[in-house]
Amino acid sequence: MPEKSDIPEIKSFLDFLRHEKRYSPHTVLAYSTDLEQFFKYLVENDYPVSPLGEITATYIRSWLAELMENRLTAKSVNRKISTLQSFFRFHVKAGLILVTPMEPVIAPKIAKRLPVFVEENQAAVLFNEASFSDDWEGRTERMILELLYATGMRLSELINIRENQVDMKLLHIKVLGKGNKERIIPIDATMRDSIEVYINRKWEQLDVVDKDFMLVNKKGKKLYPKFVYLVVKKHLALVTTLKKKSPHVLRHTFATHLTNQGANLNAVKELLGHSSLASTQVYTHNTIERLKEVYRKAHPKA
Repeated sequence: MPEKSDIPEIKSFLDFLRHEKRYSPHTVLAYSTDLEQFFKYLVENDYPVSPLGEITATYIRSWLAELMENRLTAKSVNRKISTLQSFFRFHVKAGLILVTPMEPVIAPKIAKRLPVFVEENQAAVLFNEASFSDDWEGRTERMILELLYATGMRLSELINIRENQVDMKLLHIKVLGKGNKERIIPIDATMRDSIEVYINRKWEQLDVVDKDFMLVNKKGKKLYPKFVYLVVKKHLALVTTLKKKSPHVLRHTFATHLTNQGANLNAVKELLGHSSLASTQVYTHNTIERLKEVYRKAHPKA
């Protein structure tokens, strides 16, 4: 579904997301898809779509009920509710409608899913020299895994790192995260040295096409997401039986290992680029479970 819409109210909202909020094309497309689906439902069921103030909570609930009948997950339904909340709130501020119809709409509860992560001993095995070939692909694969585990950055952040975002002296990487929010992620001297060797060899050995980007494939081009997914899946399969083997698992692993070692939760929040502490608190569960296990094994009354 396109990012642009024939419906003026949707178009003005998407323009706001694109130009004022500076959301990524992928995020704008997600909003666009949700809104086009909603308005299509209204039209197909002879509900009013114009003026915007004619749309009521009853029509919205009806659409959400249909989505749930079609077995859409609570998480997906909640995302669509969030889209509608932002959409109507925008038009209240713009003066097109007086109140939002979303107030009475209650989001379905989502079952809490605990983050999947690699155990510390498995992570140590992951970086065994024997796992990586000695060609450019092997070097890039190792760098991908080292960066994901050492920094907890997202896949999109990883493939978009520019060389000038890495400060070799101050030992940090400047990352552009969700909503174009900038954050600083510290690295240690070992990680810095690995990056330095990688960059130097890149310019010595390759005909670099995408010159700004730090990570490139053997053709000197910027990495694409599927390549990173396949690399992570291949190497995680060597050390763990986890069903899910994605770059995000290494992000979860980074955060879980930090909290297990007693890292301050607010610090972990900043490193991950979370806007809310609630998003980070899920990592404390694994620490609590570990403490329970220690108690069960060691306490006389356990």
